[in-house]
Amino acid sequence: MIERKEYPDRYYASYDKTNYVVTGWYDTWEMSSVTNVPSAGDMVVVTPAQWNDTTSFRLPTGKGVIGSKIVDYTPPATPIPLTTQAETAMTWVQDQATMASAMGETFTADMKAYVATLRAIISGDDSTSTELPERPNDIMV
Repeated sequence: MIERKEYPDRYYASYDKTNYVVTGWYDTWEMSSVTNVPSAGDMVVVTPAQWNDTTSFRLPTGKGVIGSKIVDYTPPATPIPLTTQAETAMTWVQDQATMASAMGETFTADMKAYVATLRAIISGDDSTSTELPERPNDIMV
């Protein structure tokens, strides 16, 4: 049994201090070892009622810590780097190029400009753009 001086409260939630997502739930008084448990001061105390609420409170995902309180929380989406977006768009371009070739057609001027912009973003020659250009409406002639 854990010495209660280390963990004066029985129930705790640990969380990532960067994105505030709850990363673990601990019943410290029932643990045989707290070797891998954060210190009590680095966690948020959970009441017995909260601990026992496994349908809407103590869940494996969807909780965060804001102002030392546990709240419903969805972390912000991780932004996808522009280069990665351009590489993904280039995969679509390659599919269109295959189709154009199979149909005996070529890319329109707008499509060629789109491809040139994607290439510049991917290669790093364009380091000022913050978003991809819109896909052209007319692709092949």
